[in-house]
Amino acid sequence: MRSDWILDVLTDLKTFARSNGMPALAEQLDDTAIVAMAEIAAMKDAQHGQRHHGEAAVGTHFGGLGKG
Repeated sequence: MRSDWILDVLTDLKTFARSNGMPALAEQLDDTAIVAMAEIAAMKDAQHGQRHHGEAAVGTHFGGLGKG
C-alpha cells in the first residue's frame, strides 16, 4: 500500500498556509511532514522485517509527548 501520498497532502496544506498568511501553521506542517516520513519509513521497515520497537526510523521516539 502506498502511504506517502500523505506527504503530498501536507505539502499542499503548507503551501496554502504560507500563501494565506498562516506562518505558524506552515511551520507546524513542516514538523508534521517529518513525523509522517519517519512513520512511513518505520512501516516500510516493518514490512521488510526490520522493526524499530516503537521508534521512528530516524531513531527518535515520538511516544510520551509531554512527559518530563
